[in-house]
Amino acid sequence: MSGTEENKQLLHLVFGGELETPEGITFRYLDELDIVGIYPNYAEAYVAWKAKAQSTVDNAHMRYFIVHMHRLLDPDTAA
Repeated sequence: MSGTEENKQLLHLVFGGELETPEGITFRYLDELDIVGIYPNYAEAYVAWKAKAQSTVDNAHMRYFIVHMHRLLDPDTAA
């Protein structure tokens, strides 16, 4: 793998909020979504996601997600 491929920026968004039902993906309050941040790779996004998810473990309705922004910005990188 070349140096450029190793350092390729693959943006990931971590966000979450309270869901209407624990089984669903519809947020109860859109204006209260928690935008944790945007990270340059999946590994850093995962660390942030895990910390937020663990901090809200007592609320079954709270859910955090990782969005692969690079796949939305450049569908050719969807691999």
